[in-house]
Amino acid sequence: MKSNSDNTALAENKVLILYILEQINGEIIEDGLFKIISSINNVNYFYFKQVLTDLIDSKLVGTYTKDEEPLIRITSEGKNALSLTKEVLPGILKLKADNVFKQELLSIEEESSVIAEYTPKSENDYTIKCKIVENNETIFEVKTYAGSRERAKRIVDNWNKNAQEIYPEILNLLLNDK
Repeated sequence: MKSNSDNTALAENKVLILYILEQINGEIIEDGLFKIISSINNVNYFYFKQVLTDLIDSKLVGTYTKDEEPLIRITSEGKNALSLTKEVLPGILKLKADNVFKQELLSIEEESSVIAEYTPKSENDYTIKCKIVENNETIFEVKTYAGSRERAKRIVDNWNKNAQEIYPEILNLLLNDK
């Protein structure tokens, strides 16, 4: 049986997620939301996932896909629930959320502008997607294949570290008449 403090913490974390989603006033990727929530309230990823899934199942938070990216946003039901339960959020937690929110959101927006990921197709076949996003618009995307997990990881790591140099080089190659 769950204790009262567990139930209180669960309620606070649900309200905190709704509060942050309302502050965003749009959508956010799941990892970005986790980064904000964990920096405010020090929750682990699995607990965060459980709370978020509860909110999605109860239709307080909605998910959809845009440019193959899963995004999260507060629903109108979530906004109504937040207006009724906002007082559950302790003042100190709300103050911390307000202070951390702007800082973390800027950091997340910078990070999300360079995106790289690899997906296994089979044991020795990986699809790699590298892209640059500005203002929620994909301005550059390249998709390629790698014959091993190590190569796929190297490509993704290299893109994440050096996209600022690689992107202009690719554009120059594309514009070069040889």
